[in-house]
Amino acid sequence: MIRNNYHTHTVFCDGSDTAEDIVKTAINMGCTEIGFTGHSYTDIPDEDPFCMTLENTDLYIKEISRLKREYEGKIKILLGVEQDYYSTQKTDTYEYVIGSVHYVLKDGVYISIDYSKQVLIDAVNRFYNGDFYALAEDYYNLVGDIYNKTKCDIVGHFDIITKFNENKDLFDVNNKRYVDAYTKALNKLMGKGLCFEVNFGAVARNYRTTPYPQKEILNKIIENKEKIIYSSDCHNKENLLFGINGDNIYIK
Repeated sequence: MIRNNYHTHTVFCDGSDTAEDIVKTAINMGCTEIGFTGHSYTDIPDEDPFCMTLENTDLYIKEISRLKREYEGKIKILLGVEQDYYSTQKTDTYEYVIGSVHYVLKDGVYISIDYSKQVLIDAVNRFYNGDFYALAEDYYNLVGDIYNKTKCDIVGHFDIITKFNENKDLFDVNNKRYVDAYTKALNKLMGKGLCFEVNFGAVARNYRTTPYPQKEILNKIIENKEKIIYSSDCHNKENLLFGINGDNIYIK
């Protein structure tokens, strides 16, 4: 297995390390390539913003471009972006795009899917009368449209809505409404030549014990001969290659 990571965050958004520190780590780990994917700017009000500001977006592009020149011959560096569904920023500058859904817009309010378990529960109670499957249906409607909206190359963390559902105490992933919702999204995305991400980010940060997407979804992707890519969703250099070693593969 090639030990490279193409979903990498830095201090320009919500990562904890500089881009250059990550490049040096990648070289020390034997990577031949490293792809950076800062969170695209959105103008969504957020108490804990994780996206790049407009200023940081410019600085990010300049810094990755500098590092490409500085480390030429030592490692190939790719300038990518994780484009949020609600971002209006252009992606022409980037070499590849990860398309991700982090919010659901409901009654004029942006609901954060992956901020915290309590925030998610409160939002479902407030906007969906406690019906998690209704939220899931809205979420997967956006996921199914992510290529049309972002023209992404990679579908990011397909079922991140399960981030806080490790013990299945929020909803049943085998419920027909939930299965129908993710199946509909999958059917819209498959056949477009996209890569689907096997994302170990929540495992690295101790939210889950298995990566996204869940086994049943990943098996559908593989059965349909879609492309997959392993990703650590790195937010710190120590986890740059987390999960990308062949030891944590759980597909059938």
